[in-house]
Amino acid sequence: MIEIKINNLVKRFEGNTVLNRISLNVDAGELFFLLGPSGCGKTTLLRTIAGFYPADEGQIFFGEKEVTKVPPHKRKTGMVFQSYALWPHMTVEQNVAFGLQQKKIPKAEITKLVDEALENVQMLPYAARKPNELSGGQQQRVALARALVVRPRCLLLDEPLSNLDAQLRNDMRSEIRRICKQCNLTSIYVTHDQKEALSIADRIAILDRGRIRQVGSPLELYKRPLNCFIAHFIGETNIIDGTVIRKSLDEAFVRTKIGNFRGMLDSKNQRIFEGSAVKVSIRPESIKLESMPVEENCVEGMIGNATYFGEVAHYLFEKNGIQLRISELNPCHMTQTERYGIYAWALPEDVVILSE
Repeated sequence: MIEIKINNLVKRFEGNTVLNRISLNVDAGELFFLLGPSGCGKTTLLRTIAGFYPADEGQIFFGEKEVTKVPPHKRKTGMVFQSYALWPHMTVEQNVAFGLQQKKIPKAEITKLVDEALENVQMLPYAARKPNELSGGQQQRVALARALVVRPRCLLLDEPLSNLDAQLRNDMRSEIRRICKQCNLTSIYVTHDQKEALSIADRIAILDRGRIRQVGSPLELYKRPLNCFIAHFIGETNIIDGTVIRKSLDEAFVRTKIGNFRGMLDSKNQRIFEGSAVKVSIRPESIKLESMPVEENCVEGMIGNATYFGEVAHYLFEKNGIQLRISELNPCHMTQTERYGIYAWALPEDVVILSE
């Protein structure tokens, strides 16, 4: 279990900067996610940490030791790929043992380590089977066992669940977290799936065009995005243009075309002043519907379109040509015949004021 530090990391391919001054700390024992759209640099960052790509500038530390120029096989990392990369002609046991055999470890010790690794991923009863006799989820467990058996200092996972169906992905998310925590592994996990990251990460770094846009816990990123890119990328949100009419250290009052809002400011955002043009971000599930007005953050309008999904309903609420998406759990407004004179409102703590 080690801390990983990355300082001003730069990686270029054919003159194109793919990683642009990345600095990051991953705590010992942390399950840390790299999240972002396709082409943002997250897999390049993971492979540079593993040593498969040499860094053009910057430093990588495993604990106190700099490993920037250390070859991959000497960094003692375990790598799990989305393709599983299992040898089809070998049994599960032989696949997991392969790396240990290359290190010339005694046979008795290999047997013990392989059994422990397969037990960790609950695959010991399948030790004699070939990969083609296993389900996708079982193959991914074997790939995890193979990475764990060499006792890595950290575990690196590159979209390990992308080839699984939706139900298997859900099952394997919690299983991967259990394994990482049980083995006390520092783990870095690449994905483009927001729900996957939100559901099991300790912390997440969101990348965009080779830069880190925000780092935080799943709750911090969802409730307090630093900009519109984060707000849109993590979940769904409504963005309303406005102008600051008054502000304090941690909140602002904003005038918009559909009414005034009081919302929260992040202490890191120093670019918002009275008179600033800003964006108001409100999550669809944070907006409530009422037949009577409430004291603040309240807009009178109409329900344009409503879609019923059983446990939840989605509404399009309209005012002055602006539409707000609203999600209502256990919906009670679907049977309402009057669509006009409806009030939408949100608590100030659910309204986020952004400068970009």
